[in-house]
Amino acid sequence: MVKPLRSSIESGFALPPISEFEKVITSKTKGIMICNPGNPTGYLYTKAELDALKELVKKHDLFLLSDEVYREFCYDGKEYVSVMHLQGIENNVILLDSISKRYSACGARIGAIISKNKEIMAAALKFAQARLSPPSYGQIGAEAALDTPKSYFEGVKKEYVARRDYVIETLNKMEGVFCPKPSGAFYCIAKLPIDNADKFCQWLLEHYSHNAQTVMLAPATGFYSSPDAGTSEVRIAYVLKIDDLKNAMLCLEEALKVYPGKTI
Repeated sequence: MVKPLRSSIESGFALPPISEFEKVITSKTKGIMICNPGNPTGYLYTKAELDALKELVKKHDLFLLSDEVYREFCYDGKEYVSVMHLQGIENNVILLDSISKRYSACGARIGAIISKNKEIMAAALKFAQARLSPPSYGQIGAEAALDTPKSYFEGVKKEYVARRDYVIETLNKMEGVFCPKPSGAFYCIAKLPIDNADKFCQWLLEHYSHNAQTVMLAPATGFYSSPDAGTSEVRIAYVLKIDDLKNAMLCLEEALKVYPGKTI
């Protein structure tokens, strides 16, 4: 059973207090899993937050699993700290990786599980041998992608920063909209003046058009564990070119003005 701990948009989706973790840890608890930088929030955990998790892991002898597929995409000079860098819990750390985000190869099911714990790796190998291998074309593409020069990531990061800055600045200028500034990945969560995110996103696709265009958003409700959370929040992926993002933000701003379920 997975026990979720909720972060909030008001704090920018920072790590919940360690005391909240303590409340749900029992004798049956095996580990803690995080995504860093995060999807869907784009939040980048600080060294202090990860050190706090390290002490919790040591105290309860837990595993710390970290999905770090967006680690190349960290902005504003903020430090990326991998769980593999945490000293003193080497045998408790499991890193999960994929080529799909780093090389814009979504759909290529090629990834890796990394740990210094030999028992974990031996068990993982048994599971791998019991299943079909990853797709052949994916393996060929992944091997070729490893030759990608560092300059590629520098250019990609610069472009994502420009897209992020435009989207976040534009969103927060809209009446009734709040969006914290993410420090990683290429997503953000925005709180909108609407009655229901699921209804709003469906309305955009089925009933709204501005200059023969609409915009597709992901309701944030699907990222929370309880149905009453994130009902006015949406996830936006700033993966389009700036000109396309300008059209999308204009479309969203105009849609909020006429949406039947607007709250302002």
